[in-house]
Formats: sequence, structure tokens, C-alpha cells
Amino acid sequence: MTTSTRGAAKAPAVLVLEDGRIFRGRAYGAVGETFGEAVFSTGMTGYQETLTDPSYHRQVVVMTAPHVGNTGVNDEDPESSRIWVSGYVVRDPARKPSNWRSRRSLDEELTAQGVVGISGIDTRALTRHLRERGAMRVGIFSGEAVMDDAVLLAKVQDAPQMKGANLSAEVATKEKYVVPAIGEKKFTVAAVDLGIKGMTPHRMAERGIEVHVLPATATVEDVYAVDPDGVFFSNGPGDPATADHAVSVMQGVLERKTPLFGICFGNQILGRALGFGTYKLKYGHRGINQPVQDRTTGKVEVTAHNHGFAVDAPLDKVSETPFGRAEVSHVCLNDNVVEGLQLLDQPAFSVQYHPEAAAGPHDAAYLFDRFTSLMSTTQMEAERA
Repeated sequence: MTTSTRGAAKAPAVLVLEDGRIFRGRAYGAVGETFGEAVFSTGMTGYQETLTDPSYHRQVVVMTAPHVGNTGVNDEDPESSRIWVSGYVVRDPARKPSNWRSRRSLDEELTAQGVVGISGIDTRALTRHLRERGAMRVGIFSGEAVMDDAVLLAKVQDAPQMKGANLSAEVATKEKYVVPAIGEKKFTVAAVDLGIKGMTPHRMAERGIEVHVLPATATVEDVYAVDPDGVFFSNGPGDPATADHAVSVMQGVLERKTPLFGICFGNQILGRALGFGTYKLKYGHRGINQPVQDRTTGKVEVTAHNHGFAVDAPLDKVSETPFGRAEVSHVCLNDNVVEGLQLLDQPAFSVQYHPEAAAGPHDAAYLFDRFTSLMSTTQMEAERA
């Protein structure tokens, strides 16, 4: 990515898809060029959490909501230390933010962090194109980066694809850190950071859990060095087919039958650890309004999603795995994609979506309570033994 912050408000911009479709608009944020996978998010709010979610690394996010930036940017809601999206696409950016918590405009924040965006294009047409053709590589070019269309298309087609990308180590913490329990400490959890959002360990801390966040490169020995009552595998970017190290670590945890919880990328890692395959979705699930059914209760939840890959597991039967029986616990009601897994013979489960509700609905907050219950039950059984 190359960027300049000069003339952002006036510079012409062009968005080029790898299949040759072109959209012309104006620069939004930094001026320059950027590349990534074009995906769309259906959330009408929560853009600040989306932008700072490490799972969006190397993706150019198209907002389906036409008017973006009303609430500006504050210093309380980021999910990490920086914006991770490769580019940002909006139809009608707010001219002036209006919110008591706002500290600066979204345009200013994108510019300050060197994020190239485009505004003033027909995002509805772009979204329909991606739904029909699937997520694909894209480039945004503005200012002096705008040149002959054929040259720009060649640049986009030379950019790396998301399939086969191993990205977790690029976004994860390099050093272990601890998020202390809020109030009385009840449990210790080792959280393997594959692209974790800040709200996730906070949700655990609210439940009396001291969270030791470990780098993506952590080994099984590193995990158990913190003497955990439970182990957590986070969300993150990239193709789960490349995550052999994380799969190996999770298998080591499953062998010890320690309570285990995974979300998003962590769900895909559990799927692979159990012997299931993964595959790339045509255009993925992104936004804060996705309907999912918890098949263990029958309850339907409105959930927050960001995933372009999914687990290939049978929906209607119990599967035998090296770690006991497993079943699909959650399913997306839009397209029957696997949205959760659970083991029946040991305390391990995962979901494909984001229960920390940042940003998003709170329907799935109970999953942190379920994890806490698993650790409590395991402790009591160990004491009785």
C-alpha cells in the first residue's frame, strides 16, 4: 500500500475488481493505492469496531449502509491498536460527525492511519456484483495512482489472494499480556491470539476470569505454563487451511481434556483439529444482523459475523472424531453454514460468530457463561476425583 494524505477531499478515485468491473468516485481517507479482498458488511452501525477488527486484515470493506460516519470516531470503541482493513468503500460519507463521544471524523481517522478509501460510488451495485460473482481481489486508486484502466487491472490481478493466506501471526500480539479479572478471580484462561478483539478478554474478565493472551506462535507448553482452567482460541484473518500450528496446539489441549472455547477462526481450527475440512464461502458473512440457531436450545440469535471460510461438517449426524463424538451445535439460517461445534465427550465447543458484541447484538453473550460453567464443572469433578 502506498499513501499520501494530500488532497483527499478533492482527488478522483477508482475501484477496480479483478474481473474488470470498475467504479469511479472520490477519495475518502488517504490518497494513494491499496489492494485486498473485496467483501461487504451489512452492519448499519459499529463501523469503528469493524475497522479495528484484526480479522479484516487484507480486506477492502464495502459498507452496504449508504450513509457512513455519522458518529465520527472516539477513543473508547477500537477493538485493537489500529485500523486493519486494507481499504474502505462508502457511498455517502457524513459531512460532519454528530455524537457527544466523537473526537474526530472518520475521514480524518482513515487519513491519519493511511487507509485508502473511496466514496460516491454505487455500493448497492457493487454489493450485488459481489453476491453474484463472489468475493474477489480489488484495488482502490486515487490521486496520482489513477492511470490507465488496463494497468490498474493488471495490478489488481497480481495482488495475492485470500485463499491460502496465513495471516494470524501478522496481527497477533508478539508478547504475552494479562487482562486481570474484574472483581473476584475465579478462573485462569490461556487465550491464543489469532487476531483477538479487545472486547473478548474483557467479556471474560467481567466473569471473574484472568486472561493470559498468548501470541499465535504459542506452543502447548506455553499454554499450560499459565496453569489454565480453560483455553480460548480467538478470531483472526486468513485461510484456516494454512493454520497447521494452531491446529496442533488445539489438539494438544483436546488430548488433556481442558475446557476449550473458540470463536470465528477458533471454530475453524476446532473443525480441523477434529478432522473436518474447511472451505471458502462465495462471499462470506459480515455484519451484525445474521440469524443463527443454537440447535442445543432451539433459540434463534441475531449475531455479529466476519468470516469468509467455514467448516465442512455434517449437519444432521453425530460424528466420531479422535477426541470423541462431535456435532454441529449452531447453524446459519440464511444458508445452513456451520456456525458452531461441540464435543459430547469432553468440555469443548466453538462458534463461528462474535459473541463479544463489539459491535453487535448481545444475544450470544451466554456463550461466555457456558464457558465459565464448563470450567466450574470440570473443577468440581476434579475435586471429587
